[in-house]
Amino acid sequence: MGLWSRRNWMTLAAAGGFVAVAVGAFAAHGMEGDPRAQELLRTGAMYGFMHTMATFACATFMQVGARRARFAPAFFLSGVVLFSGSLYALAFGAPRWVGAVTPIGGLSFLAGWAVLAWAARGVDPI
Repeated sequence: MGLWSRRNWMTLAAAGGFVAVAVGAFAAHGMEGDPRAQELLRTGAMYGFMHTMATFACATFMQVGARRARFAPAFFLSGVVLFSGSLYALAFGAPRWVGAVTPIGGLSFLAGWAVLAWAARGVDPI
């Protein structure tokens, strides 16, 4: 069982979902005086949650024969760290240069979706 076993990335996805909900709640209730920080946190939480769910979808893809879906979680979860993490950091006062990391996370998300589309070609076309 390697680092990117299904169990490990599903555990990381569940943790990511927890963080996304917690950050979204904090954006709504803990950052009331700073609309920019609220928006950064909301955006990071939304993309983080969306891509943790996409990671769980990879397990379903694999169940129906799309074995290549096992490669997508690495892109989705690294995108969560880079994209959402950089937005969270900016919301809490990180230097502006941290924002240069955000598009790298976005590219990682896109790569994950491209891999998932490629994996879908392995599903039985019933």
